Amino acid sequence: MKTLDEIISAIMADSENVGFTQVGIKPLVAAPETARIVIIGQAPGVRAQETGIYFNDPSGDNLREWLGINRETFYHSGLIAVVPMDFYYPGKARNGDLPPRAGFAQKWHPDILRLMPKTELFILIGAYAQHFYLKQKSSVKVTDNVKHFRDFLPDYFPLVHPSPRNNIWQAKNPWFKEEILPELRKRVSEILSQI
Repeated sequence: MKTLDEIISAIMADSENVGFTQVGIKPLVAAPETARIVIIGQAPGVRAQETGIYFNDPSGDNLREWLGINRETFYHSGLIAVVPMDFYYPGKARNGDLPPRAGFAQKWHPDILRLMPKTELFILIGAYAQHFYLKQKSSVKVTDNVKHFRDFLPDYFPLVHPSPRNNIWQAKNPWFKEEILPELRKRVSEILSQI
């Protein structure tokens, strides 16, 4: 089995990523062997890529609040992994960021996930992660997945993106804060308290 360093070296050497590698940008991924929770997101934001720290932005602040954990636990406990659908910032679109590149997760995720045999929960953020891991058609709505999160437990917990851009969505769907987030925090707490 390849080590994470070997996988990262292969990612950086891949012709699809050479443009990033040539300017010194490394893939943003964290896969500690001791991880119990794996967060599958879309792709790093521009600020995360510039600082070289995943979820190092207001989205990350929101996500940690949703999970009920602090920065120390998120980054340094060895219990949380972050494996986005694309490990590089994809660029700006008209509304928000471009989507993760097609085929990227299929190519790299299996080897990375094998490094984390103690995983108990995958948190799937946004449509790309959910459609891929839940084997859904692209027509399936994230709102429906989040609302019916119990259908995907105990392995998967679907979430909307924690970006402040989704504050309007949250205002329209008060059940998210009232019902979903308490259940998410409870599940995360149960997993992490066993350690």
